[in-house]
Amino acid sequence: MKGRYLSLAASGAALCLTAVTLTGCGSLSDLTGDNEVTLRVVAADYGDNPQNSSATYWKNLAKDFEKDHPGVNVEVSVYSWSEVDAKVAQLVKAGKAPDIAQIGAYADYAEAGKLYTADELLSVQTEADFLAPLADAGKVKRVQYGMPFVASTRLLFYNEKLLADAGVIAKDGKGGGWRPKSWTELEAAAKKLKGAGVPTPFALPLGREEAQAETMMWMLSGGGGYTDNEESYAIDSAENVKTFEFLRDKMVGQGLTGPVEPAKLDRQAAFDAFTRGEVGMLNGHPTLLKQAADKGVKFGMVPMPTADGTDHSAMGVADWVMAFKNGHRKESGKFLDYLYESKNVTAFTNMYDLLPVTTSGYRAMDASTGGAATQLKTFLAALPNARLYPVGKKSWAGVSEDVKTNIGKAVQPGGQPAKVLNDIATSARGADGDH
Repeated sequence: MKGRYLSLAASGAALCLTAVTLTGCGSLSDLTGDNEVTLRVVAADYGDNPQNSSATYWKNLAKDFEKDHPGVNVEVSVYSWSEVDAKVAQLVKAGKAPDIAQIGAYADYAEAGKLYTADELLSVQTEADFLAPLADAGKVKRVQYGMPFVASTRLLFYNEKLLADAGVIAKDGKGGGWRPKSWTELEAAAKKLKGAGVPTPFALPLGREEAQAETMMWMLSGGGGYTDNEESYAIDSAENVKTFEFLRDKMVGQGLTGPVEPAKLDRQAAFDAFTRGEVGMLNGHPTLLKQAADKGVKFGMVPMPTADGTDHSAMGVADWVMAFKNGHRKESGKFLDYLYESKNVTAFTNMYDLLPVTTSGYRAMDASTGGAATQLKTFLAALPNARLYPVGKKSWAGVSEDVKTNIGKAVQPGGQPAKVLNDIATSARGADGDH
C-alpha cells in the first residue's frame, strides 16, 4: 500500500533484498511425498537493510512450524514493500496465487471470492484474540477475510528544547507533562514557536507520500472521518469541512506550517526536518522514535489535540494476512494459528517497534518494561479504540490516491475546503456505489 508508514523502507532506504525464498526444511514442492503439502507464503519486508530483513523471522517461523507439523512444508518468499503487492497480484492473475499472503490490502481478493474467511481458517481462540477494531477493519460485508498482522497508531511529537526555548514548557526538564487538549492550545503553542524563530512550528505533510494519513488524523480529531457510523463515505461532512477551514485559516494562513507548502511536503521530509531540530511539532508514528533518538533530539509524545478538547478516536494503521482458496484450508489454518501465537506476534513487533494486533500480544507488550517498550506503550494505549482506513472498501485505493493528489489544495490561501472535499467524496461514492 503506497505511503504506508509501516514500510520502514518508505524512509528512503533502498532494500538490497529483492526476493528471498525460504524453505524451513529445504524441500521444494516438487520433491514432497504423496501425503505432504507445501504451503506457499508471500510476505512483505519491514527491514531497511539485509541485516534486519523480515526473511530471518519467516525462516525461523517456518522451521519451527514444520517441526511440530510433519508433512507440511512451508516456502516463504519475502519481497520489499515496493513490489510485494504487485507480485501477489501477478501470481493471482497467472492462476498461481500463494496459499497465504501478508500484504497491504485484501478487499479486492475478498470481493472476487478468492479468499477463505477467517472462521474457515482459525481456531476459535485465535479468532477471538484479535483486537476488535482491527478485526472489524478486516471485514467485507460484515465477514472477516483480512487478518491484521501488525498495527500502529499516531501521536503528536514535540521537540522539548524548541518548546522550552519558546516558553511553551518549562526549561527545567519537567516539560514532559505538557499535553495540549484543543486546537486552540496547539495554535497558541505554534505561535510561540514562530515568535521564537522556529522555521516550522507545526509540520503539515499533505504531500503525496502519506497525505491520506495526515488527512485522517485531522478529520478524526475534528469529530469526522472518511466514513460515517454506517461505513458510508462522509468525506465532505460539516465536521471535515470545519477541520480544513481551521488548517487553512489558523495554521497555514498564520504562517505556522513552515516554508514548504503542505501540498508539497512529504512525511519523511517532515520527519527529517524534525530530527534536524527545525520542526516544533508534528504527527508521527513509531519509526520516528528511532530516527529522532539517533539524532539526539529530545522529544515528547502526546495524543493528538481535538477541535473542542474532548476525546476522539485516534488513527490506526494495519497490514493484512489473507489465505487464498487453493485447497489447503486446513494446513493454512494451522499455520495461521501458529503465526498468531503470542510469542510469535511479540517476536515480530519487537523487531520493528510495531504494535501487536492480538489481545494476548497487547497484554504482553503492556507488561514489558524498559527500552523501546516504554515509549511504545503511549502508542499502544490508543490502539484498542483506534479507527482504521476503510480498507474493507474495494474503492479505498482509488480514494486514497485522490486524497494524495488533491487534499493539499484545501489548505492553500484562498483554498475551498468544501469544494475539494465534495469533489473527493463524489468520486468516492461513485466508485463504491454509495448514494
